[in-house]
Amino acid sequence: MAEPHDDQLRKHVTIFEKIMIKDVANPATLWGALVYALLLLLIAGFGAYFLRFSVVRLLKRDEAGRIDRSVAMFLTQLGQIGIYVIALIFYAHLVPALRAVGTALLAGAGIASIVVGLAAQNTLGNMVAGISLLLYRPFHVGDRLQISAPTGLETGDVESLTLGYTVLRSFDNRRIVVPNSIMASQTTVNLTTEDPRVMAVVPISIGYTSDLDQSRAILMALAQTHPKIQSVVGCPVTQLGDSSVTLSLRVWCANAEDAKCVQFDLYEQAKKRFDQEGIEIPYPYTNIVLKKEKLSSANGETS
Repeated sequence: MAEPHDDQLRKHVTIFEKIMIKDVANPATLWGALVYALLLLLIAGFGAYFLRFSVVRLLKRDEAGRIDRSVAMFLTQLGQIGIYVIALIFYAHLVPALRAVGTALLAGAGIASIVVGLAAQNTLGNMVAGISLLLYRPFHVGDRLQISAPTGLETGDVESLTLGYTVLRSFDNRRIVVPNSIMASQTTVNLTTEDPRVMAVVPISIGYTSDLDQSRAILMALAQTHPKIQSVVGCPVTQLGDSSVTLSLRVWCANAEDAKCVQFDLYEQAKKRFDQEGIEIPYPYTNIVLKKEKLSSANGETS
């Protein structure tokens, strides 16, 4: 038979358990707020992980590449952020002590957004441009682009496309980082087509007194024997300059790297062959003509 003090102890334990359960279940208490915060954090973390896991698994199954990887990962990141924001809003709605704080935060959000907007105009512009590039998709990761840069025309493959910047990898292994605001506003040439070949144009000038047909035949012969040239298009006259005639040799190459190598090689080979054949590669020069005029002196003599 249980003793009276054992019954009282069990009664006190039961009351304590009820109080603890009541406090834990009530978000207005400290223990309740902590428990709800931990619970919502776990739910949001699991939801974000499940979303990313599902998208990655879907992309792995998409062997044909019908889904744009950049857009998919960007939307996944936005979805993960949205899950945590929704969880935070729901938590602030549950805990009575945070409702006043939420009202104060909303009141100051307008002023804060103006300050942040003025301080980060370029960053926000890049982000908006990045969103437009991801939505309209004028190019994709892996495409070969030709853009205008401070160093001149640059050609490279799109390595990554983020909200702020587009990164290109050039054929000589340089990384070209372009702000998205510039990528969205400038004219970009997308060189990615079903035909991966690249045309190399090699302009070479000769003098007006040089044999035009002989010069063209030399350039065509050099192009036909070059190992990195797939086919020769032609070698027309493209310009009549002040002191020279320009022949533009046009050839097809396998890629941009081969096209650059072909251009450099043909410049050197053409110079050597033209020197051997006596064909002039002119440079700008000026003829100065001096005229001697008769000057009348005071006594009528001339000099």
